[in-house]
Amino acid sequence: MRWFRKKIKLPNEKYTLKAVDKTTVEDVDEAIEKEESISSKIAHSDLLKKYAKLGKVMFLMIKDYRKGVYTKIPWFTIAAITTALLYVFMPFDLIPDFIPGLGLVDDLTVLSFVIGWIETDLNNYLDWKLKQEATATE
Repeated sequence: MRWFRKKIKLPNEKYTLKAVDKTTVEDVDEAIEKEESISSKIAHSDLLKKYAKLGKVMFLMIKDYRKGVYTKIPWFTIAAITTALLYVFMPFDLIPDFIPGLGLVDDLTVLSFVIGWIETDLNNYLDWKLKQEATATE
């Protein structure tokens, strides 16, 4: 029964920043390919559900970035979004998702760090997106 006493280690900012630094364009493409699965996991998890709309905005942003439509964004923001979305997708991360009550806490932690880091860029993107939609309907 010794394994019950083992401390569970949550990701911290340093861990998350290391992952962001290693993110590549291929990772961005992988996140876009897995959008449906990642979005579904976020939407159907009680713990992550409040991030469902933000997840949609983050996917729109990285897709517009990859299409070359929206480029007024630092690579760090794209990499951070990609890191968070792919981390949520991975079932075997620091705390495996199948552990009841704890499995998604690390996903929530990574999402929270990333959203805090990129909040201004998300707002700028939404402003830009609304202007684009307004222009298209004129």
